[in-house]
Amino acid sequence: MTYGEAVSTSRGPLQAAPRNRELVRFATLAANSHNTQPWIFSAHDNEIAIAPDFTRRCPAVDPDDHHLFVSLGCAAENLILAAAALGWRANPVVDGDRIVIALEEARPATSALAGAIPVRQCTRSIFDGRPATPEILRQLENACREPNVTAILMTERAAIAGVTDYVLEGNSAQMRDKAFMRELVSWMRFNERDALATMDGLFAPASGNPSLPAWVARPLLRFFFTEGGENRKYRDELVSSSGVVVLAADRSDRSHWVAVGRACQRFGLQATALGLKYSFVNQPVEVAALRPQFATLLGLGDRRPDVVMRFGAGPDLPKSLRRPPELVMQS
Repeated sequence: MTYGEAVSTSRGPLQAAPRNRELVRFATLAANSHNTQPWIFSAHDNEIAIAPDFTRRCPAVDPDDHHLFVSLGCAAENLILAAAALGWRANPVVDGDRIVIALEEARPATSALAGAIPVRQCTRSIFDGRPATPEILRQLENACREPNVTAILMTERAAIAGVTDYVLEGNSAQMRDKAFMRELVSWMRFNERDALATMDGLFAPASGNPSLPAWVARPLLRFFFTEGGENRKYRDELVSSSGVVVLAADRSDRSHWVAVGRACQRFGLQATALGLKYSFVNQPVEVAALRPQFATLLGLGDRRPDVVMRFGAGPDLPKSLRRPPELVMQS
Protein backbone atom coordinates (compact mmCIF):
# COMPACT_ATOMS: atom_id res chain seq x y z
CA MET A 1 0.00 0.00 0.00
CA THR A 2 1.31 3.44 -0.90
CA TYR A 3 1.02 6.41 1.44
CA GLY A 4 -1.73 7.91 -0.70
CA GLU A 5 -3.65 4.63 -0.69
CA ALA A 6 -3.37 4.41 3.10
CA VAL A 7 -4.73 7.95 3.46
CA SER A 8 -7.62 7.19 1.09
CA THR A 9 -8.45 3.98 2.95
CA SER A 10 -8.58 5.62 6.37
CA ARG A 11 -10.39 8.75 5.16
CA GLY A 12 -12.88 7.23 2.72
CA PRO A 13 -16.59 8.11 2.89
CA LEU A 14 -18.60 6.79 5.83
CA GLN A 15 -20.32 3.48 5.04
CA ALA A 16 -23.43 2.06 6.71
CA ALA A 17 -21.83 -1.34 7.37
CA PRO A 18 -20.10 -2.77 9.24
CA ARG A 19 -21.48 -0.09 11.52
CA ASN A 20 -19.26 -0.35 14.58
CA ARG A 21 -16.08 -0.68 12.53
CA GLU A 22 -17.03 2.37 10.48
CA LEU A 23 -17.81 4.42 13.59
CA VAL A 24 -14.44 3.49 15.06
CA ARG A 25 -12.69 4.37 11.80
CA PHE A 26 -14.24 7.83 11.84
CA ALA A 27 -13.45 8.23 15.55
CA THR A 28 -9.75 7.58 14.87
CA LEU A 29 -9.64 10.54 12.47
CA ALA A 30 -9.86 12.87 15.46
CA ALA A 31 -7.16 15.25 16.56
CA ASN A 32 -4.76 13.77 19.11
CA SER A 33 -1.47 14.69 20.71
CA HIS A 34 1.61 13.84 18.59
CA ASN A 35 -0.69 11.58 16.52
CA THR A 36 -0.08 8.92 19.16
CA GLN A 37 -3.68 7.68 18.75
CA PRO A 38 -3.87 6.81 22.48
CA TRP A 39 -7.15 4.92 22.39
CA ILE A 40 -8.63 1.43 22.56
CA PHE A 41 -12.19 0.75 21.38
CA SER A 42 -14.49 -2.08 22.34
CA ALA A 43 -17.87 -2.61 20.69
CA HIS A 44 -20.70 -4.89 21.78
CA ASP A 45 -24.08 -4.63 20.07
CA ASN A 46 -25.25 -1.02 20.51
CA GLU A 47 -22.52 0.11 22.86
CA ILE A 48 -19.02 1.36 22.02
CA ALA A 49 -16.46 2.20 24.69
CA ILE A 50 -13.32 4.31 24.26
CA ALA A 51 -10.55 3.62 26.76
CA PRO A 52 -7.07 5.15 27.12
CA ASP A 53 -4.09 3.26 25.75
CA PHE A 54 -1.52 4.21 28.36
CA THR A 55 1.23 2.47 26.38
CA ARG A 56 0.96 5.47 24.03
CA ARG A 57 1.14 8.19 26.65
CA CYS A 58 3.73 10.99 26.44
CA PRO A 59 5.06 11.52 29.97
CA ALA A 60 7.41 14.39 29.04
CA VAL A 61 4.90 16.68 27.33
CA ASP A 62 1.81 15.31 29.08
CA PRO A 63 2.78 14.02 32.54
CA ASP A 64 -0.77 14.04 33.95
CA ASP A 65 -2.36 12.56 30.77
CA HIS A 66 -4.34 15.75 30.20
CA HIS A 67 -3.80 15.72 26.42
CA LEU A 68 -4.51 11.99 26.32
CA PHE A 69 -8.01 12.44 27.74
CA VAL A 70 -8.64 15.50 25.56
CA SER A 71 -7.75 13.22 22.62
CA LEU A 72 -10.32 10.67 23.79
CA GLY A 73 -12.93 13.43 23.89
CA CYS A 74 -12.02 14.39 20.31
CA ALA A 75 -12.51 10.77 19.20
CA ALA A 76 -15.84 10.53 21.02
CA GLU A 77 -17.13 13.65 19.26
CA ASN A 78 -16.24 12.21 15.84
CA LEU A 79 -18.01 8.97 16.72
CA ILE A 80 -21.13 10.81 17.92
CA LEU A 81 -21.35 12.88 14.73
CA ALA A 82 -20.76 9.86 12.48
CA ALA A 83 -23.37 7.85 14.36
CA ALA A 84 -25.96 10.59 13.82
CA ALA A 85 -25.22 10.54 10.08
CA LEU A 86 -25.95 6.79 10.03
CA GLY A 87 -29.19 7.10 11.97
CA TRP A 88 -28.05 6.49 15.55
CA ARG A 89 -28.34 8.77 18.54
CA ALA A 90 -25.17 8.44 20.59
CA ASN A 91 -25.39 8.93 24.36
CA PRO A 92 -21.90 9.27 25.89
CA VAL A 93 -21.13 8.78 29.58
CA VAL A 94 -17.72 9.14 31.19
CA ASP A 95 -17.24 6.06 33.36
CA GLY A 96 -13.91 6.28 35.19
CA ASP A 97 -11.22 6.29 32.50
CA ARG A 98 -13.62 5.19 29.75
CA ILE A 99 -16.19 6.93 27.59
CA VAL A 100 -19.13 4.58 27.14
CA ILE A 101 -21.39 5.45 24.20
CA ALA A 102 -24.83 3.84 23.92
CA LEU A 103 -26.47 3.90 20.49
CA GLU A 104 -30.20 4.27 19.89
CA GLU A 105 -31.92 4.21 16.50
CA ALA A 106 -32.92 7.66 15.27
CA ARG A 107 -33.58 9.49 12.05
CA PRO A 108 -30.32 10.09 10.12
CA ALA A 109 -28.97 13.58 10.77
CA THR A 110 -26.23 14.57 8.38
CA SER A 111 -24.24 17.68 9.20
CA ALA A 112 -21.44 19.82 7.87
CA LEU A 113 -19.34 18.77 10.85
CA ALA A 114 -19.75 15.06 10.11
CA GLY A 115 -18.91 15.73 6.47
CA ALA A 116 -15.70 17.48 7.54
CA ILE A 117 -14.37 14.52 9.55
CA PRO A 118 -12.37 12.86 6.71
CA VAL A 119 -11.03 16.24 5.53
CA ARG A 120 -10.02 17.88 8.82
CA GLN A 121 -6.34 18.16 9.63
CA CYS A 122 -4.11 20.27 11.83
CA THR A 123 -2.18 22.50 9.43
CA ARG A 124 1.09 23.94 10.64
CA SER A 125 1.69 26.46 7.86
CA ILE A 126 1.52 30.16 7.17
CA PHE A 127 -2.07 31.38 6.76
CA ASP A 128 -3.08 34.35 4.61
CA GLY A 129 -3.68 36.80 7.47
CA ARG A 130 -7.15 37.84 6.36
CA PRO A 131 -9.61 38.60 9.17
CA ALA A 132 -12.55 36.25 9.62
CA THR A 133 -16.02 37.68 9.12
CA PRO A 134 -18.32 38.16 12.12
CA GLU A 135 -20.52 35.30 10.85
CA ILE A 136 -17.56 32.92 10.67
CA LEU A 137 -16.46 33.91 14.17
CA ARG A 138 -20.00 33.32 15.43
CA GLN A 139 -20.07 29.82 13.95
CA LEU A 140 -16.64 28.97 15.36
CA GLU A 141 -17.64 30.16 18.82
CA ASN A 142 -20.92 28.24 18.68
CA ALA A 143 -19.04 25.06 17.75
CA CYS A 144 -17.13 25.27 21.03
CA ARG A 145 -20.25 25.38 23.21
CA GLU A 146 -20.01 22.56 25.72
CA PRO A 147 -21.27 22.45 29.33
CA ASN A 148 -18.55 23.47 31.80
CA VAL A 149 -16.17 24.60 29.04
CA THR A 150 -15.32 28.25 28.25
CA ALA A 151 -14.08 29.39 24.84
CA ILE A 152 -12.03 32.59 24.61
CA LEU A 153 -11.86 33.81 21.00
CA MET A 154 -9.23 36.44 20.20
CA THR A 155 -8.87 38.28 16.89
CA GLU A 156 -7.26 41.60 17.87
CA ARG A 157 -3.58 41.76 16.97
CA ALA A 158 -2.56 42.84 20.48
CA ALA A 159 -4.30 39.84 22.04
CA ILE A 160 -2.73 37.44 19.53
CA ALA A 161 0.68 39.04 20.22
CA GLY A 162 0.19 38.37 23.94
CA VAL A 163 -0.51 34.70 23.25
CA THR A 164 2.48 34.58 20.89
CA ASP A 165 4.85 35.70 23.65
CA TYR A 166 3.76 32.75 25.79
CA VAL A 167 3.95 30.30 22.88
CA LEU A 168 7.55 31.33 22.17
CA GLU A 169 8.56 31.21 25.83
CA GLY A 170 6.98 27.78 26.15
CA ASN A 171 8.61 26.53 22.97
CA SER A 172 12.02 27.66 24.18
CA ALA A 173 11.53 25.86 27.48
CA GLN A 174 10.48 22.66 25.71
CA MET A 175 13.33 22.68 23.23
CA ARG A 176 15.81 23.05 26.09
CA ASP A 177 14.24 20.03 27.83
CA LYS A 178 16.13 16.90 26.76
CA ALA A 179 13.34 14.53 27.83
CA PHE A 180 10.79 16.50 25.83
CA MET A 181 13.01 16.50 22.75
CA ARG A 182 13.71 12.76 22.98
CA GLU A 183 10.00 12.05 23.23
CA LEU A 184 9.11 14.39 20.37
CA VAL A 185 11.74 12.93 18.04
CA SER A 186 10.58 9.40 18.89
CA TRP A 187 7.19 10.24 17.34
CA MET A 188 8.61 11.88 14.22
CA ARG A 189 8.11 10.05 10.93
CA PHE A 190 10.55 11.50 8.42
CA ASN A 191 9.22 9.89 5.24
CA GLU A 192 6.36 7.82 3.86
CA ARG A 193 8.06 4.51 4.56
CA ASP A 194 8.53 5.37 8.24
CA ALA A 195 4.93 6.54 8.54
CA LEU A 196 3.52 3.47 6.81
CA ALA A 197 5.48 1.19 9.15
CA THR A 198 3.64 2.50 12.22
CA MET A 199 0.56 4.32 10.79
CA ASP A 200 0.98 6.99 13.48
CA GLY A 201 3.28 9.81 14.54
CA LEU A 202 4.23 13.21 13.18
CA PHE A 203 4.70 12.87 9.41
CA ALA A 204 7.25 15.50 8.30
CA PRO A 205 5.46 16.65 5.10
CA ALA A 206 2.22 17.08 7.08
CA SER A 207 4.03 19.91 8.89
CA GLY A 208 5.42 21.41 5.70
CA ASN A 209 8.84 19.79 6.02
CA PRO A 210 10.60 17.74 3.33
CA SER A 211 10.47 13.96 3.23
CA LEU A 212 13.96 12.57 3.88
CA PRO A 213 15.47 9.18 4.68
CA ALA A 214 15.64 8.80 8.45
CA TRP A 215 19.40 8.22 8.31
CA VAL A 216 19.75 11.65 6.70
CA ALA A 217 17.09 13.50 8.70
CA ARG A 218 18.10 12.45 12.22
CA PRO A 219 21.69 13.77 12.10
CA LEU A 220 20.44 16.99 10.49
CA LEU A 221 17.81 17.67 13.15
CA ARG A 222 20.21 19.62 15.34
CA PHE A 223 20.94 21.97 12.45
CA PHE A 224 17.45 22.72 11.11
CA PHE A 225 15.25 21.96 14.13
CA THR A 226 16.47 24.69 16.48
CA GLU A 227 14.95 26.85 19.17
CA GLY A 228 15.46 30.03 17.17
CA GLY A 229 14.16 28.54 13.95
CA GLU A 230 11.05 27.07 15.57
CA ASN A 231 10.32 30.31 17.40
CA ARG A 232 10.49 32.23 14.12
CA LYS A 233 8.09 29.72 12.54
CA TYR A 234 5.61 29.96 15.41
CA ARG A 235 5.76 33.78 15.36
CA ASP A 236 5.14 33.87 11.60
CA GLU A 237 2.31 31.32 11.91
CA LEU A 238 0.53 33.29 14.63
CA VAL A 239 1.02 36.64 12.88
CA SER A 240 -0.56 35.12 9.76
CA SER A 241 -3.58 33.76 11.66
CA SER A 242 -7.06 35.23 11.71
CA GLY A 243 -7.42 34.48 15.39
CA VAL A 244 -6.71 32.29 18.39
CA VAL A 245 -9.11 30.34 20.58
CA VAL A 246 -8.41 29.02 24.08
CA LEU A 247 -10.60 26.40 25.74
CA ALA A 248 -10.77 26.08 29.51
CA ALA A 249 -12.90 23.74 31.60
CA ASP A 250 -14.48 24.70 34.91
CA ARG A 251 -12.58 21.91 36.65
CA SER A 252 -9.36 20.03 35.97
CA ASP A 253 -10.21 16.35 35.95
CA ARG A 254 -10.57 13.62 33.35
CA SER A 255 -14.28 14.02 32.67
CA HIS A 256 -13.79 17.75 32.07
CA TRP A 257 -10.78 17.10 29.84
CA VAL A 258 -12.99 14.81 27.75
CA ALA A 259 -15.51 17.67 27.49
CA VAL A 260 -12.74 19.99 26.32
CA GLY A 261 -11.83 17.41 23.68
CA ARG A 262 -15.37 17.33 22.35
CA ALA A 263 -15.47 21.13 22.05
CA CYS A 264 -11.99 21.16 20.54
CA GLN A 265 -12.96 18.62 17.87
CA ARG A 266 -16.11 20.51 16.93
CA PHE A 267 -14.06 23.68 16.55
CA GLY A 268 -11.67 21.94 14.15
CA LEU A 269 -14.51 20.41 12.17
CA GLN A 270 -16.40 23.72 11.97
CA ALA A 271 -13.26 25.50 10.80
CA THR A 272 -12.79 22.80 8.15
CA ALA A 273 -16.43 23.05 7.02
CA LEU A 274 -15.94 26.80 6.60
CA GLY A 275 -12.86 26.30 4.42
CA LEU A 276 -10.42 27.30 7.15
CA LYS A 277 -7.31 25.64 8.57
CA TYR A 278 -6.18 25.44 12.17
CA SER A 279 -3.39 24.09 14.35
CA PHE A 280 -2.49 23.75 18.00
CA VAL A 281 -0.11 26.10 19.80
CA ASN A 282 -0.30 24.43 23.19
CA GLN A 283 3.10 25.38 24.63
CA PRO A 284 1.63 27.78 27.23
CA VAL A 285 -0.56 25.01 28.66
CA GLU A 286 2.08 22.27 28.39
CA VAL A 287 4.82 24.07 30.33
CA ALA A 288 3.59 23.90 33.92
CA ALA A 289 5.57 26.94 35.08
CA LEU A 290 3.89 29.13 32.42
CA ARG A 291 0.35 27.85 32.83
CA PRO A 292 -0.72 30.03 35.82
CA GLN A 293 0.72 33.15 34.19
CA PHE A 294 -1.10 32.35 30.96
CA ALA A 295 -4.32 31.80 32.89
CA THR A 296 -3.89 35.24 34.48
CA LEU A 297 -3.41 36.83 31.05
CA LEU A 298 -6.70 35.27 29.95
CA GLY A 299 -8.58 36.24 33.11
CA LEU A 300 -9.22 32.59 34.04
CA GLY A 301 -8.30 32.91 37.69
CA ASP A 302 -7.53 29.50 39.15
CA ARG A 303 -8.89 27.62 36.13
CA ARG A 304 -6.49 25.74 33.90
CA PRO A 305 -6.27 26.73 30.22
CA ASP A 306 -6.62 23.44 28.38
CA VAL A 307 -6.14 23.94 24.64
CA VAL A 308 -4.83 26.76 22.43
CA MET A 309 -5.58 26.79 18.69
CA ARG A 310 -4.93 29.30 15.90
CA PHE A 311 -7.03 29.49 12.76
CA GLY A 312 -7.17 31.12 9.34
CA ALA A 313 -7.16 30.43 5.62
CA GLY A 314 -4.19 28.42 4.38
CA PRO A 315 -2.93 25.70 2.04
CA ASP A 316 -3.65 21.99 2.04
CA LEU A 317 -0.84 19.78 3.31
CA PRO A 318 -0.39 15.98 3.17
CA LYS A 319 -2.60 14.25 5.71
CA SER A 320 -1.33 12.06 8.53
CA LEU A 321 -2.14 8.36 8.82
CA ARG A 322 -4.33 6.48 11.26
CA ARG A 323 -4.13 2.86 12.36
CA PRO A 324 -6.99 0.76 10.96
CA PRO A 325 -9.86 -0.22 13.27
CA GLU A 326 -8.56 -3.80 13.56
CA LEU A 327 -5.49 -2.48 15.40
CA VAL A 328 -7.40 -0.32 17.88
CA MET A 329 -10.44 -2.54 18.63
CA GLN A 330 -10.63 -5.19 21.30
CA SER A 331 -13.15 -8.00 21.17
